Amino acid sequence: VIYCQTFETRSWSFEKMYLASMKNEADSQEFCSHGNEYKCESRGRVIPCDFIGVVKSQQPGEALNTHDELMSNFFAQPDALAYGKTPEQFQKENVPPHLIPHKTFSGNRPSFSLLLPSLNAYNIGQLLAIYEHRIGVEGFIWGINSFD
Repeated sequence: VIYCQTFETRSWSFEKMYLASMKNEADSQEFCSHGNEYKCESRGRVIPCDFIGVVKSQQPGEALNTHDELMSNFFAQPDALAYGKTPEQFQKENVPPHLIPHKTFSGNRPSFSLLLPSLNAYNIGQLLAIYEHRIGVEGFIWGINSFD
């Protein structure tokens, strides 16, 4: 699962002051599907992505091991966001010249990878606890009441 991180969308501070400028520019939460991983941007502002993977497949014994393909993508996406790809690299890969401007992207984009051992109720509960804690801490640091 590739999930674009949402920032605090609350509009009230602890002092009950309205914070219209703190509104998230990403139009709330957005799932990224294959092919639009790099579109997790809004109006030029880079939004960090969270990558959540699961070690153990839920479909054991599948003929085509799609889980391995998904895990390859899980490890490749954060690298791509971190390092980017230049036109020179595409030229070395013999990409048609008319496609190079559309495939080139800069790196230095933040992301967070989390690898769960399996997809079960306990691990999902831990995942929810991490995100609840993260939102609470962000709100405290920014002076926003995350639970208004």
